[in-house]
Amino acid sequence: MRIPRLLVNAAIALALALAVSLATPRPAAAFIHEMIAALCRAGGEEVIPPGQVRDGQSLVRALQATGLITSIDTSDPTQVVVHFDPTVPNSKFVSAGFDLTIPDGIAPGVDLVFSPFLIPDEDFAAHANCHNLNP
Repeated sequence: MRIPRLLVNAAIALALALAVSLATPRPAAAFIHEMIAALCRAGGEEVIPPGQVRDGQSLVRALQATGLITSIDTSDPTQVVVHFDPTVPNSKFVSAGFDLTIPDGIAPGVDLVFSPFLIPDEDFAAHANCHNLNP
């Protein structure tokens, strides 16, 4: 009588182990925001986080939702000004102290202006350990 009970217990244990292994999610690949990934990537591949661009929505929507981008001014047809607030706690960037204008950055005759221009915050771990920022 002991052998069948042992086999039943072993079968239950095996079934539980199988159920736990199938129910445990596989590790997901980490993905950081494209601004940080673009600075630190080594291969030059495109960096767009899953879910950031879909159905024609902009890849900057996460930056707008967090408050890093406060507004995008298109009132002047010759330029698009992206206003940043690097003081928000999760910005991971600091102001360079000036605006940066990229001539024809949007289209011919339409400049792109970053106001203020942002630089990596050296105290943020991803920037402090970024190969491209610390050769």
